[in-house]
Amino acid sequence: MSDSTFARLNPVTGEAASTSPAFTVADTNAVADAAGAAFPAWSQTGPNARRALLNKAAAALEAKADAFVAAMMAETGSSEGWARFNLMLAAGMVREAAAITTQIGGEVIPSDHPGKLAMALREPAGVILGIAPWNAPIILGVRAIAVPLACGNAVILKASEICPRTHGLIAEAFVEAGFPDGVVNLVTNAPEDAGAVVGALIDHPAVRRINFTGSTAVGRIIAKRAAEHLKPVLLELGGKAPLIVLEDADLDEAVKAAGFGAFMNQGQICMSTERIIVVEAVADAFAEKFRDKANSLPPLGAVVDRRTVDHVNALLGDALGKGASALTGGPQDHVNMRPTVVDGVTPAMNLYRDESFGPIVGIIRAKDEDDAIRLANDSSYGLSAAVFTRDSARGLRVARKIRSGICHINGPTVADEPQMPFGGVGDSGYGRFGGKAGIDSFTELRWVTIATGPGHYPI
Repeated sequence: MSDSTFARLNPVTGEAASTSPAFTVADTNAVADAAGAAFPAWSQTGPNARRALLNKAAAALEAKADAFVAAMMAETGSSEGWARFNLMLAAGMVREAAAITTQIGGEVIPSDHPGKLAMALREPAGVILGIAPWNAPIILGVRAIAVPLACGNAVILKASEICPRTHGLIAEAFVEAGFPDGVVNLVTNAPEDAGAVVGALIDHPAVRRINFTGSTAVGRIIAKRAAEHLKPVLLELGGKAPLIVLEDADLDEAVKAAGFGAFMNQGQICMSTERIIVVEAVADAFAEKFRDKANSLPPLGAVVDRRTVDHVNALLGDALGKGASALTGGPQDHVNMRPTVVDGVTPAMNLYRDESFGPIVGIIRAKDEDDAIRLANDSSYGLSAAVFTRDSARGLRVARKIRSGICHINGPTVADEPQMPFGGVGDSGYGRFGGKAGIDSFTELRWVTIATGPGHYPI
């Protein structure tokens, strides 16, 4: 293996946050070879043995809490609270994966041929490549490998160049739990080598499926590369989540949910509330309450880099130049950004359509319910959404009309539970993580028959 390394710099201080191995293509191929060699034995390991190891891995993750917090804060600039929440949910995901090892079932299907037993069987797919991002690194790194392991696959976690140490701790926890050599693998690479390393992993014949969480632009590249080899891909990509506030909503609840959804982790979550669509009848009252909420928030950590600062400032400048008004915040010059709320956002503004992935949110005023639904659907993205109304039946009716993989009635756009089917539509990707949907994503469904009597053929 190459001795080359690369450094990740702390976005706040500029000092080295971590130093990690810089894998070459040859190193990467060796990892995939090892995973392929480990797969046959692991695929034959019984479900309760897999369950026991996954439960040990959850405990091993929790035992590294302080190391995870230190690495995540240094590499991504996150708050301690966000790091500890990441670890809590990630450990829950591993335990949920452990619970489903005996739920990977099949069925007996009635056959038209007498004496034939026909079965649908789910079997491990092979080596699964999981490519995880930096913004919720423990959650999304674990999600990339936990259910695939539960299903009997070997895995390769391709760490983000932004948080390689954080992702490395995940792999260490699984190895310490006792997973056999080659079953859980980690690849870290220098930023300039990302394309070659990921391409080599996708191309490797042992890799049979890929899951990727990240930007829509990179997701398209990965999907095209995988398509050349007819390899299935699960993509969880960008978002522009709408939160609709109808005239009968509890405004205080809507304000709390919008504040959490827009500004948790500085808005750097795929489900972050990016568009607050408020019916005109309550728009002024909501805007006033939401302004006060944003102004009252404590420091929420840093954004990941200067590019995010510049991007948020550009979205704000464009909106203000086209007639919007800033209720809070404004142009900023440091990664420790304060929340910015922009009122009067229209389709002419970049903030209306472009994902910000930062601590800025636009208020869009709608004429009525139908107009709010139209505005919510006026996006190429479709990951998460929310609707606030005191009428649950009305909320369900509206939710059914919104094009998104996820929709919450009287709850924030940001939510995750290990057992839920998680994913989007449109430019937010396809496929689902979580629970039984994850089983579908990471197994092959086979038709197997047993003939118990003599055959009858036309020739």
